[in-house]
Amino acid sequence: MEEMEEELKCPVCGSFYREPIILPCSHNICQACARNILVQTPESESPQSRRASGSGVSDYDYLDLDKMSLYSEADSGYGSYGGFASAPTTPCQKSPNGVRVFPPAMPPPATHLSPALASVPRNSCITCPQCHRSLILDDRGLRGFPKNRVLEGVIDRYQQSKAAALKCQLCEKAPKEATVMCEQCDVFYCDPCRLRCHPPRGPLAKHRLVPPAQGRVSRRLSPRKVSTCTDHELENHSMYCVQCKMPVCYQCLEEGKHSSHEVKALGAMWKLHKSQLSQALNGLSDRAKEAKEFLVQLRNMVQQIQENSVEFEACLVAQCDALIDALNRRKAQLLARVNKEHEHKLKVVRDQISHCTVKLRQTTGLMEYCLEVIKENDPSGFLQISDALIRRVHLTEDQWGKGTLTPRMTTDFDLSLDNSPLLQSIHQLDFVQMKASSPVPATPILQLEECCTHNNSATLSWKQPPLSTVPAEGYILELDDGNGGQFREVYVGKETMCTVDGLHFNSTYNARVKAFNKTGVSQYSKTLVLQTSEGKALQQYPSERELRGV
Repeated sequence: MEEMEEELKCPVCGSFYREPIILPCSHNICQACARNILVQTPESESPQSRRASGSGVSDYDYLDLDKMSLYSEADSGYGSYGGFASAPTTPCQKSPNGVRVFPPAMPPPATHLSPALASVPRNSCITCPQCHRSLILDDRGLRGFPKNRVLEGVIDRYQQSKAAALKCQLCEKAPKEATVMCEQCDVFYCDPCRLRCHPPRGPLAKHRLVPPAQGRVSRRLSPRKVSTCTDHELENHSMYCVQCKMPVCYQCLEEGKHSSHEVKALGAMWKLHKSQLSQALNGLSDRAKEAKEFLVQLRNMVQQIQENSVEFEACLVAQCDALIDALNRRKAQLLARVNKEHEHKLKVVRDQISHCTVKLRQTTGLMEYCLEVIKENDPSGFLQISDALIRRVHLTEDQWGKGTLTPRMTTDFDLSLDNSPLLQSIHQLDFVQMKASSPVPATPILQLEECCTHNNSATLSWKQPPLSTVPAEGYILELDDGNGGQFREVYVGKETMCTVDGLHFNSTYNARVKAFNKTGVSQYSKTLVLQTSEGKALQQYPSERELRGV
């Protein structure tokens, strides 16, 4: 319920709405705040001048927002309206919510009406503090805007829910906390007063006693006063104009203001819009549920990043310490990089948590507000705000689009330390980026006892190290040109033995082999020196000079 509080506060004064009215753009504002943001427009822009000029605009065309809305051309906000020769020059003030507010164009005249309903200056214009749409008021002034009784009821229930515990209504001195409520008597009792004033016998035995909280809810659900038409105060709303999207009375229809519009029964439209709002809330509820799960995932990621960071730093320190004094200077640099990566990951995830938390709080507040609105029994008041709420729910659901609930950062530190270089290469020590999903295969071992030469051919055999746990997908055998030149590939495949024909007689060749898999290739094996025959005489076994490994 607390997250709904933002929906219940006026954008101008920052407090709970007091006597809220509904502007044509479907936003709400306090009546007193509406008077504070009124500005006076030139005579040429007044509704009377437009009617006198034959423009044919009716008193009720203010509902057509696309035709009547005037936008401010100033970048700083409202107060400078295009074409207004007498735009106000009074400096604007700021409300607690940061909305720019103009003081009244002139002091309201003394009148017997209440301050909120007193006549406004002639040719006044009001700008919505939320969507910045501007509207020139007609002769009715602020009285032409309907009151949002649904919002008043939601605020009343919200404030009651935050009030202190219900007290007994029959205690003579200090009231005790109520324990039950009689639905028939509509009275809250503490236990002593209930036994004294409401015995469980006689005619009171049939009364239904309920817990205080349930009794307070039943009071809230009591029928409210039927709304009346803003134009005909003695007539109740009985129909709904589909085109104008507002409740109307029979007199509005008889006067012809909605004669050409599609009109439907008030009760039917009330049920239809409640159904539409409920369906829209279902989708938004799913997004809110996903957002909550996503926040749990992000918080777990923060913890996992911290744990991985500690583990990674420990491994890094252990490797650096193993390299003794020569690694100390480089170790400090590497730790700085790890900490920078750590802070970067945490910053990205925390920023995403903050952003998602704000959106979730706004979404949850809107949901709770909509659920409270659905509880209303006033069809007219509900229909006055249902369209705007449905649009807001759909718009909020669209904001939880694809990619919004996807982590922007992984928990892994894609860094691994290669400590194989010699001590003289310590100054080149650095992280190996893009940690592979699996390691490369181990370096193959040439089996000297099975390698031999025969005339101008050579047979080589190799194997994986006995303790190797990473499988190899294949091997690459390389030979030089026999004159100490560059190596070239002579075999690529899965076999661990290969015979190379067509070599030069009486030549010395260098051979080496390496393994590979999807991750990469291993290091080369030791180089094997092969000596081919001097002539065509067969050599069954290689001599020590012909076969030696280095």
